[in-house]
Amino acid sequence: MAGKFDVVVIGAGAGGLTAAGGPAMFGLKSAVIEEGEMGGDCLNTGCVPSKALIAAAHRAHEARVSQKLGVTLAEPKIDFAAVMAHVHSAIETIAPVDSQERFEGMGVAVYRGRAKLIDDRTVEVNGERLAAKRIVIATGSHPAIPPIEGIADVPYLTSNSLWQIKERPRHLLIIGGGAIGLEMAQSFRRLGAEVTVIEAFKPLPRDDQEAAELVLGALNAEGVKLISGVGVAKAAMAGSDITLTMADGATVTGSHLLVAAGRTPNVHGIGLEGAGVAIGKNGIIVDARRRTSNKRIFAIGDCRDGPRFTHMSGNDGSIVTMNVALGFPAKLDLRALPWVTYTDPELAQIGLTEDAAREQFGSKVDVNRQDFSHNDRAIAEGDVRGFMKVIRAKGKVVGVTIVGRGAGELLLPWAQVIMGKANTFGLGGAIVPYPNRSDISKAAAFAIHEPAVFGPWSKRWARFVSSLRS
Repeated sequence: MAGKFDVVVIGAGAGGLTAAGGPAMFGLKSAVIEEGEMGGDCLNTGCVPSKALIAAAHRAHEARVSQKLGVTLAEPKIDFAAVMAHVHSAIETIAPVDSQERFEGMGVAVYRGRAKLIDDRTVEVNGERLAAKRIVIATGSHPAIPPIEGIADVPYLTSNSLWQIKERPRHLLIIGGGAIGLEMAQSFRRLGAEVTVIEAFKPLPRDDQEAAELVLGALNAEGVKLISGVGVAKAAMAGSDITLTMADGATVTGSHLLVAAGRTPNVHGIGLEGAGVAIGKNGIIVDARRRTSNKRIFAIGDCRDGPRFTHMSGNDGSIVTMNVALGFPAKLDLRALPWVTYTDPELAQIGLTEDAAREQFGSKVDVNRQDFSHNDRAIAEGDVRGFMKVIRAKGKVVGVTIVGRGAGELLLPWAQVIMGKANTFGLGGAIVPYPNRSDISKAAAFAIHEPAVFGPWSKRWARFVSSLRS
């Protein structure tokens, strides 16, 4: 045996690094194994590069629309190579936080290579065997490629390979109308490419549909072409271009193709079956403590069945740390699960959407809505698109939808409210700096209590108090 560890983690992405670093900080012997880049998909091919590209595209868009505020700028000149240099600079700047050197400094033994489970107590890497009291699978996921005729014969891009292109696409075709597809569609359109998105079903299906329609309307106004409700049946080369044929026979031709049709968990070839770990249709099956069918082995992040977000992976890692290092039976609580689509306007959700709440609670749901058109900061900025919905069931907040500029930044207080660590009465009475978009949260929270605050009893009391004064 090369070493004996309290915990061995396979995968050094957001979840794996948390699950390895946490126990090490508690003084346990911890190891992490990674065959690719430290930091996983989020740092290298996902969250970080996409948000860097979005930022560059936003600058170009602001130049084009600044005239509405009385400032006229020239049409932006897009240096695509410089844009991609910015993207890679962002990755390189953040990389030290997830680096091998940093985690070794924390006391984590870092092995670079492909891992395989020998049994539920042993992991092999580079011919060495590591003994582990507990094992954590954090192998992530990879882009899903739909079964389209001819897809293997065209040079398609995925979120993994997109960041290596050198020239701006002339016409980018995107298969998939989820968050990744729409974020990239708007960004490349703003950077000067023609863009067509094909979504076989409904774009942004998990989100509030009124909010989703606002986002789709914004993309349409910027020139993104969206084809929805029909799938792609065939892909083929047309000279140097790519032609997609839809199920209804319609065709669209572009210079580049991005496949953004979801993710597939990385669960094969690492010995899970021999270790007694059950795999379901959507990944490794886990309980609320992130334990697999073999209770000595945990699975976290994209490789397990369940929501696939970087923040979920990190939370999974924290749950495992509590279980492994402290013996505390921490469990997943999805009541305040947030997600954000980083289009412009942003679409942010925490907890249940209105439709999901009505399906679960029926007539016991009420919704308080506030529009950014009544928010002074939004008015001053000249961008009043969007709204906030606070969804309550049986008097408790169970979800919040926000669509508008910077919507994702406004979710934090509502996470506290949904989890019972704050309440709407306190939020409604908070002192918020003026003018600020976060005032919409205060307005929504106060509106919930306004009928009671200024109700008949309060008015009678006020008249009584007044009668006592001379």
